[in-house]
Amino acid sequence: MDERSSSSIRHHRVLIVLLMVLLFGIIMTQYVCPSRSECQMLHHLGSWFKDGAATGSRSGGGNEIQDGLQRDPYIAEDGALVRFIPRFNFTQADLNRGVDFNIKGDDVIVFLHIQKTGGTTFGRHLVRNIQLERPCECHAGQKKCTCLRPGKMETWLFSRFSTGWSCGLHADWTELTSCVPSRMDSREAPETQPSRNYYYITILRDPVSRFLSEWRHVQRGATWRASLHVCDGRSPTLSELPSCYSGDDWSGCSLQEFMDCPYNLANNRQARMLADLSLVGCYNVSTMSDDERWALLLESAKRNLRGMAFFGLTEYQRKTQYLFERTFNLEFIAPFTQLNGTRASSVDVPSEAQHKILQLNRWDVELYEYARDLFLQRFQVARQQERRQARARRQQERRRLRGRITTKQGRLLKPTEPPRQPASSSAGAEEPPRGKAGGDNVASEVPLPDWWEQDENGTMEDYMDNVEQWK
Repeated sequence: MDERSSSSIRHHRVLIVLLMVLLFGIIMTQYVCPSRSECQMLHHLGSWFKDGAATGSRSGGGNEIQDGLQRDPYIAEDGALVRFIPRFNFTQADLNRGVDFNIKGDDVIVFLHIQKTGGTTFGRHLVRNIQLERPCECHAGQKKCTCLRPGKMETWLFSRFSTGWSCGLHADWTELTSCVPSRMDSREAPETQPSRNYYYITILRDPVSRFLSEWRHVQRGATWRASLHVCDGRSPTLSELPSCYSGDDWSGCSLQEFMDCPYNLANNRQARMLADLSLVGCYNVSTMSDDERWALLLESAKRNLRGMAFFGLTEYQRKTQYLFERTFNLEFIAPFTQLNGTRASSVDVPSEAQHKILQLNRWDVELYEYARDLFLQRFQVARQQERRQARARRQQERRRLRGRITTKQGRLLKPTEPPRQPASSSAGAEEPPRGKAGGDNVASEVPLPDWWEQDENGTMEDYMDNVEQWK
C-alpha cells in the first residue's frame, strides 16, 4: 500500500508540474506573438478550448441550461434586473444599425477614443481579436499594428493602435470629422481618391466612475497636454482654455483640488467630445450663457451618437461585443470580459463628494442615461430580429424536410397499373375508392411524426427579451 501511495503521489506531482508549464507557455506565447498571423497555434488552442466549452454547455454541463430553458448568455452580466423599461422614443432607423461595411472596398471604421472609458481595451480588441481574412499584424514592443485590407496596401481602421494619434491625442468629434478624410486622402493621388464611407464608433462610461478614474490617472502624473483641441481650424488660446496646474503635471492632486478647477476638461468630457464644438464658438465661452452653451452641446452629442454606426458601454461588455458583431458582420475571436473591479471602484468617496461630481457632470449624466436607453433598445431589437431569423430558418427547414418525406413516401407507395377485371365479373362492379389501395392520394395518408405540427411560438426559444431594467 505504501509503495502504491507514493507512486500515485509522484504521478500527481508530475501532472501538476506539466499543467503549470503548459499554462506558463500559453501566457508567454500571448506576449511574444499577440497577432493571429504570427501565432496560429495559440488561436487554434483558444478555439479548441472555446469549442470544448460550447460542447460542455450543450451536453448539460455548466450553467447554460437552467430549469429546462437555454440560458441567455447576455442576462444579468452587470447585475441589473431582468426587464428593461425604455424611457425615450427612437425611430426604427435609430434602432436598426446594421451597416454594409466592405472591408475589401474603401470603407473605414473610425474609433473616437474618450479618456477612461475602457477605450484602450476595446481598441486592442479591434486590432488583435477580430477574425479577419487578413488579420492585423501586431509585433511585440510596437505600439501600432498594421491593419490592411485583403489585397490592398490600405488600412480599414483609423484608431490609436492602427494609425496612431494622427488627428491629435484623443481627438474629439469636431477634430476627427474634419481631419480623418483629409488624412486618408493624403495617401492617395488626387485622381485616384475613392469615395469612402466613414463609420464612427465610440465607447461611453458611467460619468461618476469615468471622472474618478480620470482623477486617479492624473494623480499618478498622466497628462494630455499634447491634445490639440482643434476647432474651426485652430487650437484654443491660453485665455480660452487655461491650465489647472502650473508645473509639468498635476501629480498628487487631491479629489477636492481636481473638482475645484473650473477649467478642468474632465467635467462633462463625454458630452463635449461627442458634440460639434463649432456650434458654440469652440472654446470661446463668452458668446452665450453656460446653460445655453451646454444645452446646445448636449443636443449635438445626442444627435451625433444616434448617427454613429456603433457605440458601446463599458458596463455592458458582452452586449457591446454582440452589437458590434451584428452591426459590422464581424466576429471576435475571444469573448469580452466584464471587469467589475477598477481603480475608480476602489475609491471610497464621501457622499458629499459624489453629489459634487454629479453636479459637475450633469450634462454627461443626462447623455449617459440617453445613451444607455438607446443602447439597450438596440440590443433588444437585435435579439428579437435574431430570434425571428432563427425561427424562419427552422420553419424553412421543416417545410423542406416535409416535402422530402412526402415525395419519398409517394414514390415508394405509388401503385402500378391495376389489373383488368376478369370477363366473368359483373359489369356493375364498383371501382375501388380513390385515396386508398388504388387511389392517387397515397402520400397524403402517410402518418407524419407529431413534432411536425408543433407550434413554434410556444417553444422555449421564444422567451422574453433578457435586457436590463433601470435601477
